Amino acid sequence: MPAKSGTLDEVLYPAIEPFNSGYLNVGDGHEIFYEQCGNPKGKGALFLHGGPGAGAGPNSRRLFDPETYMICVFDQRGCSRSRPNAASDLEASLKGNTTHDLVEDCEKLRAACGLGEQPWHVVAGGSWGATLAVAYAETHPKCVRSLVLRGVFTGDQVDVDHLFNSGTMGDHHPEAWEKYTQHIHDTAPTKEAASEDARCYLAAYNRRLTSGDAAVATAAALAMVEYELSLIKNERNEDFINSVLSEREKLIPVAIFESHYSLNHFFLKTGELLDGCKKMSKDLKVRITHGRCDFCTRPSAAWKLVKAMKAAGLEDLDVNFVPGAAHHDSEPPIAAAMVTAIDGLRP
Repeated sequence: MPAKSGTLDEVLYPAIEPFNSGYLNVGDGHEIFYEQCGNPKGKGALFLHGGPGAGAGPNSRRLFDPETYMICVFDQRGCSRSRPNAASDLEASLKGNTTHDLVEDCEKLRAACGLGEQPWHVVAGGSWGATLAVAYAETHPKCVRSLVLRGVFTGDQVDVDHLFNSGTMGDHHPEAWEKYTQHIHDTAPTKEAASEDARCYLAAYNRRLTSGDAAVATAAALAMVEYELSLIKNERNEDFINSVLSEREKLIPVAIFESHYSLNHFFLKTGELLDGCKKMSKDLKVRITHGRCDFCTRPSAAWKLVKAMKAAGLEDLDVNFVPGAAHHDSEPPIAAAMVTAIDGLRP
């Protein structure tokens, strides 16, 4: 069993390799890349990565006990190893790429993993992955037995604006906010255009990302993604940031899908995710881990979700605000809290 504190390697389960991997045709021209790890006969555990567009990594599978779980990790439509990738075919990657589509992909994966009538024993997700996990549990309540959520994000416009538009992020990361906005001002053709761009910085970035000019799009993606990666940990990790910025197949999807989903209100009606809690199974078990110093998805989002779940009649809930921790699950205290939560749900 991993340590409850220490380095990331100490708090996660040991590294493992998949026993199966491949591409699943989910329609609309998309093939999602997925891996199965751990115990082929174990309880089903699904991991949902953040972003949208970030892709899954080798550490995603290490949150789960490999003797207990058949772990499924996948890259969502249009990003990382899934095909087509937004970096090579933007138009095709955006086709059929909505929250509803991704929810149904989770169901297709449940069948592809051979679970039959069995629900996922655990669905774990962080940030956007937490949003998607909640949407899945609301749409298919019989197919999810428990949720483990990290860095809760509910898609509220006020939270999108906090991150990308309103300037309140400058209260916490003033240098990152200034650099993020300066790129838009520096690349605007006129002062009038810069003034218009400042009305919604995220829309301004999206216009550059979808301009059809590869140099313009790449520069915008670098500025936008570096900004966000500067916020998600308490300590800036240059190796981590450079690993994302240096790979086009990782960089472009993050920028494209974060702007695409955000500008489309995550394809959810206002308040839909919280209101939808009443659709969840009343027997659903929910464990929430949220960094107390998470400035990307603020702790208030987790608290609003807990209140909505309680109002909907869910009782088996626990929320853990981790002292001193920020947003990302590569921070050892966050990873340790997630492992503990998932271990506590073992049959």
